[in-house]
Amino acid sequence: MNRKVLIIIVILVILLLTGGGIYFIMQNNSQKETAEIQPQEEISDEQMKQTIVTLYYQNKETKELMPEGRMVDINKMISDPYITLLNLLMEGPKNENLQSTIPSEAKILKAELKGDILYIDFSNEFIANHLSGAEAESASVYSIANTMTELNEINGVKILVNGKENQEFKDKQLTLKDVFVRNENKSETSNKAQNIEA
Repeated sequence: MNRKVLIIIVILVILLLTGGGIYFIMQNNSQKETAEIQPQEEISDEQMKQTIVTLYYQNKETKELMPEGRMVDINKMISDPYITLLNLLMEGPKNENLQSTIPSEAKILKAELKGDILYIDFSNEFIANHLSGAEAESASVYSIANTMTELNEINGVKILVNGKENQEFKDKQLTLKDVFVRNENKSETSNKAQNIEA
């Protein structure tokens, strides 16, 4: 066999092997790129319609305000976020180590955003049925303020009673004349909620 012919055959074999290897690698990469990512767990339509909100309740032992996460229907948050959050807060915590700071008999008459201040009008039971003492009263207003200022558009809350401003609790320990802003000293500074409950 002619030496030139042998060299040509060897070169062709090398080219075929090299080309086949390159083709195989390109096919393999192409399959990886087009492969669909399968979720390990299906997300239900109901879960996709929910969001997590953070509510603040008082720790029964330490008396500090602590965050609790709650799942809520996103449509409720879009249609009426202030009343939705306040109602959730007033329902009380799911965590048995936490307690509500707002009298259960109190009713929300109105919640209206003016600028970056949320005006919340409670029924008279908010002050008439409230536990006495500056600590309990302070926990109540900052539970509300910390919860509501989780919403970006709110920087403070003004609490009214039966449509009247500048009211005070029955023992006169704390007045409601001020705008209450977020108070991290009254709550755990961690952003992590203690529990996430449906």
